[in-house]
Amino acid sequence: MADVTTTPGGATTSGSIQVAGVPGEFSAQPGDARTEVLASYDVNDFPVPHGREENWRFTPLHRLKGLHDGTAEATSDAVKVDVTAPEGVLVTTVGRDDARVGAAGKPVDRVAAQAFSSIDKAGLVSIPKDTQLTEPIRITVHGQGGVRYGHQVIEVGAFAEAVVVIEHTGDAVVAANVEYLIGDGAKLTVVSVQDWEDTAVHVAQHTALVGRDATFKSVVVTFGGDVVRLHPRVIYGGTGGEAELYGLYFADAGQHLEHRLFVDHDTPHCRSNVAYKGALQGQDAHAVWIGDVLIRAEAEGTDTYELNRNLLLTDGARVDSVPNLEIETGEIVGAGHASATGRFDDEQLFYLQSRGIPADEARRLVVRGFFAELVQQIGLPELQDRLIEKIDAELEASVGAGVA
Repeated sequence: MADVTTTPGGATTSGSIQVAGVPGEFSAQPGDARTEVLASYDVNDFPVPHGREENWRFTPLHRLKGLHDGTAEATSDAVKVDVTAPEGVLVTTVGRDDARVGAAGKPVDRVAAQAFSSIDKAGLVSIPKDTQLTEPIRITVHGQGGVRYGHQVIEVGAFAEAVVVIEHTGDAVVAANVEYLIGDGAKLTVVSVQDWEDTAVHVAQHTALVGRDATFKSVVVTFGGDVVRLHPRVIYGGTGGEAELYGLYFADAGQHLEHRLFVDHDTPHCRSNVAYKGALQGQDAHAVWIGDVLIRAEAEGTDTYELNRNLLLTDGARVDSVPNLEIETGEIVGAGHASATGRFDDEQLFYLQSRGIPADEARRLVVRGFFAELVQQIGLPELQDRLIEKIDAELEASVGAGVA
């Protein structure tokens, strides 16, 4: 049922499958030794993390610039947000007391709760029911320095279909919550690109509430930033829901890129598929991937799989990959996970070079092939081409750094 592979040298890969137990009042996540995970809108309900907690042990807290302990004070004009949407889509702001704000789920760590407690209004993008958008909705978040707490809600009406592209650029310290409310029979694809400058800090919780027979596809792309920690979560609001979570990341020297996923199968006959891939190069480049899937006792007929692959391009890089799968019922279609971290395949490089392809070009082709399947999931040719160009630029920067 599980495939867990460990590759020595700059990588820690572990995994677990647990069966039994009954969840507590709050959502219990795999890997937490049945410890209840606190969920609250109030930041005061969360103790200040010290790095010894399970959900913070990989995160360099001293580099969060005060987001975790309440010392980061919001500044005006820290970021500029622009939304471009086709006709018929509602783009507005609503008060924090609006029923849609927080409807997907409560914050599950102190930074997410701090972000919620610090806002008065949230951005709202609402797609009416039965709407079939032919052009993507584009949200650009550009950092202009300073600290920003934010909240964005994307609401998709029943049987509507939409694609949303969220791009992050510039320099800022950002803590945010993003919610996706996907109505019955609706289809939503979200592409979230983190292309910050090298000094930016970005911590966010992304929560999707997937309605009956609805489909949610998320593609998370992370390149820039000093520290980026994203927490995608999926909750099912009705039977027949499907969630596909894809991600790719490229960590350079000194960068910390962390993705912590949780899929909560608490509804019968739902499906999830998770696939994240990362490449790392340079001294102290660090990637963390946590994949938690919980199949509760009532979630009969569940079909789920999660995969993480990492490619180490140079010495000095480190990966921590932890897939966890907890099953509380035997009446499922299928469940499994896989994780592997390794270096370049010398045979692939030798084959390409033996055909007259220079070493640098051979490396580029191998990395492109490594990411190609996930890039194609985006479905927007212009954005796909830009991301391939970005990957090539990252590789160009590593020329002369040496391949492990």
